[in-house]
Amino acid sequence: MAKKSIQIVEPKGRLGVLIPGMGAVATTFIAGVEAIRRQLGRPFGSLTQMGTIRLGKRTEKRTPRIKDFIPLAELDDLIFAGWDLFRDNCYEAALKAGVLERSLLDQVKDFLSQIRPLPAVFEQKYVKNLHGENVKKGKTKMDLAHQLMDDIQQFKKSTGVSRLVMIWCASTETFLKAGAVHQNLAAFEKGLRSNNPDIAPSMIYAYAALKLGVPFANGAPNLTVDIPALRELALRNGVPICGKDFKTGQTLMKTIIAPGLKARLLGLHGWFSTNILGNRDGEVLDDPGSFRTKEESKLSVLEYILQPELYPELYKGFCHKVRINYYPPRGDNKEGWDNLDIFGWLGYPMQIKIDFLCRDSILAAPLVLDLVLFLDLAQRCPVMARKGIQEWLSFYFKSPMCAPNLYPEHDLFIQLMKLKNTLRHLRGQELITHLGLEYYD
Repeated sequence: MAKKSIQIVEPKGRLGVLIPGMGAVATTFIAGVEAIRRQLGRPFGSLTQMGTIRLGKRTEKRTPRIKDFIPLAELDDLIFAGWDLFRDNCYEAALKAGVLERSLLDQVKDFLSQIRPLPAVFEQKYVKNLHGENVKKGKTKMDLAHQLMDDIQQFKKSTGVSRLVMIWCASTETFLKAGAVHQNLAAFEKGLRSNNPDIAPSMIYAYAALKLGVPFANGAPNLTVDIPALRELALRNGVPICGKDFKTGQTLMKTIIAPGLKARLLGLHGWFSTNILGNRDGEVLDDPGSFRTKEESKLSVLEYILQPELYPELYKGFCHKVRINYYPPRGDNKEGWDNLDIFGWLGYPMQIKIDFLCRDSILAAPLVLDLVLFLDLAQRCPVMARKGIQEWLSFYFKSPMCAPNLYPEHDLFIQLMKLKNTLRHLRGQELITHLGLEYYD
């Protein structure tokens, strides 16, 4: 039964998009938005721009576009800024990334050239294979956090934006487990003042955003905002957070295929995955510490989807291997190759082979757009903002955040149903269960 619609503040004014890491993903996103605004391309891959949502019974045939159903910011209202280790403006960075053709970039060069990255917060031990030249300096990590807050406030003042969202598009940091400094906000702030080595740069960005009431999304597998201290800050200030690690190539395939295997009760002996990529992400992941962070994110998916504790005969003890290889000639055109050893009726073996020749940033850019618009929506909806973690956005992440007492949902199709039902709930529409018994009464 439909309920009363939840109050959502209309998206008046312009929306500032703050991006730590102005590399391949960020520049593909920014250039793409401007190209779409100039009608040079279409927003393929974006749920907010092209997706529909069914309302009511199938017989009612009500399927509006999501962007017409929910009050989202318009693309024309987006203004961009960010931080990076390198001084290249957005046009120069996009050329070096090599994702989009120069013929397209040249048509938006006037716009991209005006976006210059601010000096970044960077610590060499967290990204060992990159060497920054455009880096902030401060006596303490709290000093660096205040510098970021100054950047954010100056951007808001100079542009006149009414709202802000921050989304991490920078490199994968080295593997880090939550420690004592991460357990509560008081300990974390003390750690910032004392330069605690377990506070990574990404956490400093998240802290600065949340202190100023800016929603934060983590597009990398770093721990970042997924710690008790920053969850506490998000709840205290009523700020939406979500993450982590954009679900693009190989893991996207896993969250499509694995639910199908479980639905048909086909067993799995092993799943071997290897990747080759040559962009900055590949260079960073060539370091074992950064690779381990990514590996943890990629390995967790199958366990949660297949639930071997419920189906031990089918999935207990299956072998899961993940490899990532830096191969410069491939650039941003990543190749994800998978071999699945499965079994069916009477235990007879079968195999599945997947060779996904994907473009990593092309897959990530529409996710960035959707997350920016949905996080802004959540911030304008007090009921959602007060919850901190936006689990309904799990659809976009390899390792989605959830409440501490829950396990994350990885099944892509359950994630999509949760996302759309959340939108229906916000607008007071009946939730879709797909039961359909009323058609046969």
